[in-house]
Amino acid sequence: MQAGEVWWVDFDERRPVVLLSAEVADTSRFLAMQVVPPAGTEIDGVAAEVAIGAPEGLPFEGVLRVAFPRPGVVPCTWLLPVTREDLVKRVSTLPAAKLAEIEDLVRLGGPA
Repeated sequence: MQAGEVWWVDFDERRPVVLLSAEVADTSRFLAMQVVPPAGTEIDGVAAEVAIGAPEGLPFEGVLRVAFPRPGVVPCTWLLPVTREDLVKRVSTLPAAKLAEIEDLVRLGGPA
């Protein structure tokens, strides 16, 4: 399991995530980012999105979203820890260019 893999996870419901880190040694934990519905133009200047959907093996179009840091606002990048047990089914592996785009986006959101 490596960064850039798209997986279905099962928390309270089944959701897709993109792994942003390889497995941490001896912990079975990963840093992942949840795929969410696109927000459209209402996020201009407040956040940015990277599209992920059918080309990446998902049955719907979604995005990875990062809010930009602003005074008095806690940025949200939808980053979450997942365990090997949370991972239900591997969907695909993102191309290196798409993973680099996501990593750049996460950096824009500030420290994780």
